[in-house]
Amino acid sequence: MQTAAAPAYPAELIAVLIAVTAGEPRILTVQAGCALPSGPFELGHKSLQSSLRAWVEQQTHHPLGYVEQLYTFADRAGAAVSPHAISISYLGLTQEGRASGGYDAAWQGWYDYFPWEDQRAGPPPLLTGVAAGLQDWAGAARGPAASTDRRQRVAITFGLDGHAWNEELVLQRYELLYEAGLVPESPQSGQQLAPGRSMALDHRRIAATGIARLRAKIKYRPVVFELLPPEFTLLHLQRTVEGIAGRLLHKQNFRRLVEQQDLVEDTGAISSGTGGRPAKLFRFRRAVLSERAVAGTKLPLSRP
Repeated sequence: MQTAAAPAYPAELIAVLIAVTAGEPRILTVQAGCALPSGPFELGHKSLQSSLRAWVEQQTHHPLGYVEQLYTFADRAGAAVSPHAISISYLGLTQEGRASGGYDAAWQGWYDYFPWEDQRAGPPPLLTGVAAGLQDWAGAARGPAASTDRRQRVAITFGLDGHAWNEELVLQRYELLYEAGLVPESPQSGQQLAPGRSMALDHRRIAATGIARLRAKIKYRPVVFELLPPEFTLLHLQRTVEGIAGRLLHKQNFRRLVEQQDLVEDTGAISSGTGGRPAKLFRFRRAVLSERAVAGTKLPLSRP
């Protein structure tokens, strides 16, 4: 007796494509900023990555550069979900170019979606309201033990009550806000919402995953150079890292560590477009790619 074939569950491919322009991290979006470029995997495509590239270029007219698989989501958190049971996300790094096409493609600042993540000028004032909403949610838990557990999660995740801010907990912070009903994507959302633009389906959750991956990755791999032009000043490099990390770096420590790890080399040219004194132009030492793949590299993320 012939058994019935298992039902097919098509996969949706989603791109978190990031650039840093003038020190500000940006995400390529479609649907007027409400979604990330995406599309189903089709049998006519040679691979998942080639299918992703085809969808991104069709929807945004922007080619993909460096890309790596980010995460596979199968739980599809939320009430309104895609008809695809599985979404496979990719992280792409590039330099901002013109986006066009019939999908309202445009670059958006990622702090428009996650404003609490920008700590470059210290904790933003809006964090006070976010924390208050989370404390209300914690207090509404059933029983003192559950309430204490929630309060501890809030403190650790958002760097409150003496806990240090961890820039890598982007996804955990968004998911806590989702659980508390403080983002419009949550089915439990009410009138009290955290600031920040929303996205369709679970695309803001996927964007948070991409930001967290990049923030972690710049500490041990020199991927930041995928976001820079061929020649750059050390200040440009520092502002790019600060924009990604959402916090300021100690200038001398940063430059000392870049020099110690032999990440860049002097081009012998001078930039006159810095708005101040002419600055030396550097380029990424390509040998670092193979060397750091084994040894790793660490960019300094200590506070000034």
